[in-house]
Amino acid sequence: MDASTGRDEKQFIKMTETPIPRLITKLAIPTTVSMLVTSIYNLADTFFVSKLSTSASGAVGIVFSLMTMIQAVGFTLGMGAGSLVSRKLGMKDKKAADMYASTAFYTAIVLGALITLFGQLFTEGLMRLLGATDTILEYAVAYGNYILWAAPFMCASFVMNNILRSEGKAAFAMIGLCTGGILNIILDPILIFTLDLKTAGAALATLISQLVSFAILLTMFLIHKSNISLNPKNVTFRPKPYTEIVLTGFPSLSRQGLASVATVLLNKAAKSYGDPAIAAMTIVTKVCMLVLCICLGVGQGFMPVAGYNYGAKKFDRVRKSFRFTLITDCVIMTSLSIVLFCFAPQIMRLFRAEDETVIQIGTAAMRAQCFAMPLSAVTVVVNTILQSLGKSIRATILSCCRQGIFFIPLILLLPRFLGLQGIEYTQALADALTCLVSIPFAFWFFSELKKEERQLIQ
Repeated sequence: MDASTGRDEKQFIKMTETPIPRLITKLAIPTTVSMLVTSIYNLADTFFVSKLSTSASGAVGIVFSLMTMIQAVGFTLGMGAGSLVSRKLGMKDKKAADMYASTAFYTAIVLGALITLFGQLFTEGLMRLLGATDTILEYAVAYGNYILWAAPFMCASFVMNNILRSEGKAAFAMIGLCTGGILNIILDPILIFTLDLKTAGAALATLISQLVSFAILLTMFLIHKSNISLNPKNVTFRPKPYTEIVLTGFPSLSRQGLASVATVLLNKAAKSYGDPAIAAMTIVTKVCMLVLCICLGVGQGFMPVAGYNYGAKKFDRVRKSFRFTLITDCVIMTSLSIVLFCFAPQIMRLFRAEDETVIQIGTAAMRAQCFAMPLSAVTVVVNTILQSLGKSIRATILSCCRQGIFFIPLILLLPRFLGLQGIEYTQALADALTCLVSIPFAFWFFSELKKEERQLIQ
């Protein structure tokens, strides 16, 4: 047995025999830390830029929808390949795992480069399309230019990150993301204030941090910390693997793509109430995303466990991992929503203490979202298991609900009847309705799993 085969077998035993609570906790800690750091450095941009002006703060919200589009490409390829990689490793088919991973990685670089090219040609028009007002436009263009240059590295990093997680190497993914995130937080005040680059400084800090994260994550593959090879020779040009990657990752494309559309519509709705409304909703979105990242991080720790054990036909471990993750996420989200509800005004003042309008709008919106946060845990865990085990149609439908099927009609209708309150309540209502949809999906999945188990016994 060569060294590579030995590592593969050791990893297989770890993923299919370690007690579920210990295994998921071990995998969830680095994935949660990674997602928190990523969210924190996005929040840091908002925090430091908010010190410039309300309009500058609003610009971060405008460009956030652009970043969501870039993330949609990376997450689609990364989650699609990651799910396939974990299942193939569970089946002990390393050659197929290498092919899916390499194909997704190099495709991400190409698509990211196309985003950069298109975006740089039409930056100002793109910012207006995303909802920038005349007073926000200058800041948004300055911020967006650097973000566009980061697109290929962001897309490829998402793929590498998800591949490392899918094979149970979440700690290595954490090193790359955390190093870049910490660097971003350090560079923000230096570039924004010391070098007086303002919003462009925040974006430049993000670009540099993304380059560093990319380099570290790629190094993990080059020095064989991963069992997966990203050799260009592994890339296939057959249509079927691309279709499998995209279909498996399509829930992420739907979720991230619709999140981008939702952010644009949110900005346009808030635009009627001026720059303070855009700034307030930007801050609330970033803070609530920070909390949601903890829930998503635990879900990401659960994902490879479900994939490996499903591939190995250990269905009872799939059930146990689902129950453990669901209970853990519900407890975490309930606790954090209580804290956020109590300290909403103080949190808003950290960003824009000088603007009472921003504080009032943000406090109301944040508290509304707190009521729906525990319900989001149910949606996240159900969506994760559907996507990780290749139930792409149902996972896609569920992914479309939160920021699409429910959010888009609500953001178009509620402000007409409730005014500014309609904007503040939209996300909470969308989250609650999405949870209601996820419950029958969960029962459906586990009834199918039971049938598969009976067939295996026969």
